[in-house]
Amino acid sequence: MGSGLLSDMDFIEELRLRRWARENYVPTNERDTAWHPIILEEMRHRDGEVSEAVLVG
Repeated sequence: MGSGLLSDMDFIEELRLRRWARENYVPTNERDTAWHPIILEEMRHRDGEVSEAVLVG
């Protein structure tokens, strides 16, 4: 699950950031570019999941 963005980041902290990103998901145009790169990465993953669900559904 490690993204390699910050190799010295604690694994638990990374999971916490990813969970926060999923719980507080917002569309791309509403995201703050100052958010942590892990949060932005996880929201991009969620974007893909949403797009995939639309195609399948």
